[in-house]
Amino acid sequence: QVQLVESGGGLVQPGGSLRLSCAASGFTFSTYAMNWYRQAPGKERELVASISRTSLNTAYADSVKGRFTISRDNAKNAVYLQMNSLKPEDTAVYYCNARNSGGYYWGQGTQVTVSS
Repeated sequence: QVQLVESGGGLVQPGGSLRLSCAASGFTFSTYAMNWYRQAPGKERELVASISRTSLNTAYADSVKGRFTISRDNAKNAVYLQMNSLKPEDTAVYYCNARNSGGYYWGQGTQVTVSS
């Protein structure tokens, strides 16, 4: 059974930091590129950050470049999103996504709220 389970969300003040984790199981994690998406209320889901299978390549949305860092640990079947200098506009549900040529999987999401 494929599972992607996000954790680490919560309420944080502007300028603060959070680290999201996504634990994967039920598929060969190292053969999938991993992505973090987010969806704010009333908005479409958007791609925030991507990392290749071997961590060689990463990519970020312009809105988070320089503030967010994606990483993965293939030995632990996990992907992370370190979020620094958080802004109110970062408030959203954050989703973990696994993707390769054979298909993709989604997690259930974790809420991140940036507010004073």
